Amino acid sequence: RLYRIPFGMPDCQEESEARTLYLVGDFSAPAEFFVTLGVFSFLYSMAALDFCVTVCFAFFWLVAAAAWGKGLSDVKAATRPTALIGAMGVCQEEGVVCRAGTPPAMGLANISMKG
Repeated sequence: RLYRIPFGMPDCQEESEARTLYLVGDFSAPAEFFVTLGVFSFLYSMAALDFCVTVCFAFFWLVAAAAWGKGLSDVKAATRPTALIGAMGVCQEEGVVCRAGTPPAMGLANISMKG
């Protein structure tokens, strides 16, 4: 808004007073547009960054869930009564009979995979 800015301009004649002049033009619209676009760009960047972080966390959650599923499967295989009996040296001796007892309770572990 240059028309609001007064400035004094000498008349270049001896003993004359400076005249007050005003500039011509109003260039505020392009400046306001530039600032508005900058603010919206910043807000969009923050939203896009938030989206990217959300996507990354969702991906890592999926990978962690798959890893825990594999880990749970391995725990179940390692604690299966027949696997435990097969690992005991005493059960491999001649004349020794080993029987599996109650299978381990895996209810809470199974629930952790569903959640």
